[in-house]
Parts: sequence; structure tokens; C-alpha cells
Amino acid sequence: MSITIHTDVPLKNYVTMRLGGRARFMADLHSPSEIHEIVQRAKEQQLPVFVLGGGSNTLVHDDGYQGLVLRNRIPGFEVIGETASDVTIKVGAGESWDDVVRRTVEMRLSGIEALSAIPGTAGAAPVQNIGAYGQEVAETLISLEAYDEQTSQIVTLSNADCLFSYRNSMFRSSALGRYIITSITLRLFKAAPAPPFYKAVQEYLDERSTTLYTPEVIRQAVMAIRADKLPDPKERPNTGSFFKNAIVEDWQLNDLKKDYPDIPAYDMPDQLYKIPTGWLIEQTGLKGQLLHGMRVHDKNALVLINESATSYEDLATARTEIIGAVRDKFRIQISQEPLEM
Repeated sequence: MSITIHTDVPLKNYVTMRLGGRARFMADLHSPSEIHEIVQRAKEQQLPVFVLGGGSNTLVHDDGYQGLVLRNRIPGFEVIGETASDVTIKVGAGESWDDVVRRTVEMRLSGIEALSAIPGTAGAAPVQNIGAYGQEVAETLISLEAYDEQTSQIVTLSNADCLFSYRNSMFRSSALGRYIITSITLRLFKAAPAPPFYKAVQEYLDERSTTLYTPEVIRQAVMAIRADKLPDPKERPNTGSFFKNAIVEDWQLNDLKKDYPDIPAYDMPDQLYKIPTGWLIEQTGLKGQLLHGMRVHDKNALVLINESATSYEDLATARTEIIGAVRDKFRIQISQEPLEM
């Protein structure tokens, strides 16, 4: 086998939170054809397998991973279909997600421009159904190809097969660990983006009297907003939004409004409402605070920055305190966004 397997690899060098132990084995995937043999070899040795993309949405425990970590580096970017109104593009799972967005914006295609500057790989995008500023990947993803560890075959899964929901899919719920995504197929649009845009984006455009809307204009706006609100993980270790926004039922929201009439909430399907978890954390007084080496970001309380934590246990203790503070004040149980190895 041409694939190189490394041993005793410090995982903190491969995740953006810069915490965690070592991987017993690690290898890079560059082609779907490499997957079957290496997965079968791991099964024969009873080794669990974990697929790692850019490491921007993954946490590693202090005892590391006693199995095989596969870093997905499968390349590819090709136009596979076009009509008068849209273009269909197939992307290798190992491609940088933001590079994919940049290339589609350069093609003057809309549909994922508001997902600019999200770190990680294209293959990781459907796993948590990445979303930001009014868009989510489920809106443009037609299908994906993946290696199914149960059948040992490359399969094609439709959008519906993926069971997308808010920051979720079957890949991090009912089918956790079953599939290794090798490519994704997106349908993007030739029409220019149209208002109304997400509030923060619209405010940014209005402040600059921008009325000509192109994918490039929206991309630059989103990148500027993100740069102001989110610290660069290369400079300040973090996983972006650490907590998911809270989802509550209408009776819960009505109950909360009695004590907090200014609580922000956004409509979702099925009579559910999204409450910004950053706002909830801010109300507890924890915004900007340092907890066990983890800083609650002073510009966006959804973000935890590793300033001086030395272990996953430090992070876990800080997380527990934040979740407890929100629960005690609002009777809402918030949950983290990153996956754990």
C-alpha cells in the first residue's frame, strides 16, 4: 500500500483548539481508492477509525485516540452540469471549504457566498450542516459520495438521505462513524444574491451605502464581519462557535419573555425559536471571563479561546461552568458544536 501510516502523533498539532493527547496511528487520504484497504486493515486489528478534516470543529481528549486517524485530503473541483440558471459542481472532500467558496464566487455563482471564511474541509461541511449569515450547506448540496464502512462500498447519498437539520445531519447522529465522505456535489445559481440579507450583513452593506449585490460583495462583507467577531485560530486557538444556538418551543419563549422582555429570538420551522446562545452567556456575566485557561471571547460569547489551558480537562471544566450558568439563569440546556474524537 502506498499510503504512509504514522505512529504516536500529537493530535493537538492537528486541531485548532490545540489541546489533546496523541493518536496511535495517523494517515492521509488522497484518493477514494485508498479507503477500502486501510479501513479493512484497521478492522482486522480491531482499531477504531476517525476521519479528521481541518480540525476546526473537533476536540481531542487528553488520552488521545487509540485507533487510526485518517486526515481527508481528497482533492477535486469540477463543473459537472450547467443550465440557464444554475451550475452543478463536484468537490473533493479534502478541499479547503473557503477555497471552494472563493472559486465559486469568482465564477459569479451564488448560494454559498455567506459561508465564506468558515475553516475546515468541504467534506466536513455536510457533517454539521455548516451555516452562517442566512445560508446553510443543506440548501445547495444535491448529493455526496461516501465510503460506507458497513457495506465496504462507495455510495451516493441524496440531500434527503443526509437528514439535515440545524447544525446537524445523520453523520453526527444516527450514522456517526459509518461513512467517510469522499466528495460533495453542489448546485449553485447564476442569479445575483437578493435582499433581504441576514441582519448583520444588511447593516454592513447599508453602512457603506452598498446597493449592488454580487456574490463577491456578500463574501467580502461576511469576511469582514467574521474577522471582527471571530479570532483567527492560527493566532488564538479556538473552534469558532463553541456552542450551538439554543432552540426552544413557543411556550418556553413566552415564559422567558416575562422575565426578559428583550430576549432575542428568531422563527424556525415547527413553532420553534432560535435564541442566540452568545446573548444567553453574556447575560450570565461570563463574556470576557477567563475560566480554567479558556477565555469567553469578549466580542462573541459563543467562542471559547484557549489562552492558557493545558488539557482537555481544563476545557471540559470551563464548558460545564458555562452550561450550568445558562441553565441556572434561563432553564435552557445549551450544547457544544464541536465533535469529540
